[in-house]
Amino acid sequence: MTRFRPCIDLHDGKVKQIVGSSLSDTGTGLKTNFVSDRDASWYAELYRRDGLTGGHVILLGKGNEGAAKSALAAYPNGLQVGGGIHPSNAAEYLEAGASHIIVTSYLFETDGCFSEARLQEMVVAAGKDRLVIDLSCKATDEGWTVAMNRWQTLTDLHLTPEVLRFLADHCAEFLIHAVDVEGKCEGIDEALVSYLGQHSSIPMTYAGGIRHLDDLWRVDALSHGRLDGTIGSSLDLFGGQGARYEDCVAFNCR
Repeated sequence: MTRFRPCIDLHDGKVKQIVGSSLSDTGTGLKTNFVSDRDASWYAELYRRDGLTGGHVILLGKGNEGAAKSALAAYPNGLQVGGGIHPSNAAEYLEAGASHIIVTSYLFETDGCFSEARLQEMVVAAGKDRLVIDLSCKATDEGWTVAMNRWQTLTDLHLTPEVLRFLADHCAEFLIHAVDVEGKCEGIDEALVSYLGQHSSIPMTYAGGIRHLDDLWRVDALSHGRLDGTIGSSLDLFGGQGARYEDCVAFNCR
């Protein structure tokens, strides 16, 4: 059964909702949908109060470490953390209260080549049962290809059933960002959701384009309840008008 999972996206130490594909090394062209006047710990305490589990805190660049740790302290073992995670800081975030570590770009060399050795390093650092692999997927001629480095670089890892099975043997969950629709509030990537539902063997959370509760129900239908969903810019907590937070909490109690 599909569940709503909460999120906290951090940029420059603040809770924000941005269009992920607009991130760049130069900082120019960034499209921001929302900047909160509340800190990360406020959101974490809200999620803890409402019994929401499996949510994630994402550090979008440097300067977010303190905010992330404040959220983890407010909801110990209730939130996953990702963004700039590597073997040398994984234990630091687990000790700070993260339930799981989310790894993205570290699994690839700088040229975008997938590294099984780096994957094994992360398994050792975090443990398979506390490791989440973030697969940020962009539609290509091969189907979907994983993107890294703030989604600026396409890797050599294509989202085949064989790749999903291999990676599932090394982690507890997948976090799937649909790069082409994330942050745009224009609807989900239905083909990707269906594909993941067919090939999911471990828990997955889908992020990208969910506009309202009907889209969350659509994720449930297309994936046969095998994918959870997270809502960012459309959620009223983040200035959106499409989905009410209290309705999402109720969705999980159905």
